[in-house]
Amino acid sequence: FKKVAHKVPMLSLANAFSEEDLKNFEKKILNYLDKDSNFPIEYSAEPKIDGISASLNYKKGKFFKGLSRGDGKEGEDITMNLKTINDIPKTILKKDFPDEIDIRGEVFIQNTDFQKLKEKFANPRNAASGSLRQKNPEDTKKIPLKFIAYTFGFEKGMKLDFQNEFLKKLKEWGFKTNPLNKVITGTKNLMANYFEIEKKRDQLDFDIDGIVYKINDFKIQRRLGNVANAPRWA
Repeated sequence: FKKVAHKVPMLSLANAFSEEDLKNFEKKILNYLDKDSNFPIEYSAEPKIDGISASLNYKKGKFFKGLSRGDGKEGEDITMNLKTINDIPKTILKKDFPDEIDIRGEVFIQNTDFQKLKEKFANPRNAASGSLRQKNPEDTKKIPLKFIAYTFGFEKGMKLDFQNEFLKKLKEWGFKTNPLNKVITGTKNLMANYFEIEKKRDQLDFDIDGIVYKINDFKIQRRLGNVANAPRWA
């Protein structure tokens, strides 16, 4: 597959393994913004599907090019294979859809669908990865791949201020989003949400490998920016 540079890098995420880590994460944000601990920070909490990340480039409402994450700076051009996935809209006619945008999300296989494929693959993530790297898109088409959208990279002409607004728009534009997304304030409530999802985890029809917490306000995200290979705001 041809390698293509991402217009905006696909960064990694910093990890938190305990409530203490979460508190430190928030403390760093407050320090950076020069706010005290009473300043309410709103998070968008999204369970992290264990699949394969992809970036979909749309120009004038048409799905133009699809890349894998690769090393974050450049990915492989897997457009033809991504075009076989029904969850990925090929044309978007909504007036408020940006002139150009990279919609990013996860390609995965539901656990119920994986039951029929488990002779061939070790786990659902391997199955998704292997299917996206087939030389012939007709082979990819036979695999029941799904796509859930959760963020964007490059954009031109998007008029939104918050992550939860963006997720709502994604649905209006024809994308699927994670049904367990929530807006939460306070690290105590982030932990409560974590335990709640942990309890439901074995009832979900997809594998998750954590929860992503993002600052909900895009203005604050832009102010915080990134460290070397991860955003400060997620």
